[in-house]
Amino acid sequence: MKVGIIGGTGKMGTLFSRVFSRAGYEVQVCGRRSFSRCHDLAGDCGILMVSVPIHETVPVIRGIAPLLREDQILCDLTSLKTRPVEAMLASRASVIGLHPMFGPTVSSLHGQTIIATPGRIDDESLASFLSIFEREGALITISTPEEHDRMMAVVQGLTHFVTLTVAETMRRLAVSPEATEPYRSPVYQIEMGLVGRLLSQDPDLYGDMLMENPYVPPVLAACQASLGRIKRSIEGRDPETFRELFLETALHFAHYSPKAVEETDFLINAMVRR
Repeated sequence: MKVGIIGGTGKMGTLFSRVFSRAGYEVQVCGRRSFSRCHDLAGDCGILMVSVPIHETVPVIRGIAPLLREDQILCDLTSLKTRPVEAMLASRASVIGLHPMFGPTVSSLHGQTIIATPGRIDDESLASFLSIFEREGALITISTPEEHDRMMAVVQGLTHFVTLTVAETMRRLAVSPEATEPYRSPVYQIEMGLVGRLLSQDPDLYGDMLMENPYVPPVLAACQASLGRIKRSIEGRDPETFRELFLETALHFAHYSPKAVEETDFLINAMVRR
């Protein structure tokens, strides 16, 4: 069977091209703006994968959807799933949304999570398709498109917002990471690693994650309310309120905190040994 990847010349498309090739598929790729070539792939390939920026995904899908047949599989690799899956369902093909929870620089899929949001596909075809990634050690999470986007508002939206806020605050204070190095703790070093990692990447990608997900604004509103409550307790020098909110939150994380301590201890020890 042939696999066609629209956007296969990009980093993530290239990664999945190698995955399909190792599974024995003949892989053909085209750039997202090579319209005639994309149309050729739509007619020629049993599996068609869309791997383009978030804001371009739905228009690309709409351009190829009318060309597809019932015996084909259409999927995408976008960080959001509701609108892309809706657009793919306008085709006659089997439909499955995919979201790799990792970047294209990973050395392998082993231990990496891929979220699958089936739109229209029978169980046997779904299992066969996902086995391509499972054979390489990927961990598959099955979700609905809507639940995926709600969770991404926290997993990506909230975390990236907070990380960017840390960086922007330091910029406003004219404090460079280098100036803080003689004072750094292991936890701070981990935080600066996250800041530097985010800022080394494409701003349009992170802008799309935050702006195109309709579930992000209420998450940010909750974040703002939390910041306000913590800020008031600190500025009011109110240790009882601070202790109350700290313990409320600690209780919410009670089952997770021991694992978090173990994992961050591992990271800290790894940094010390370098």
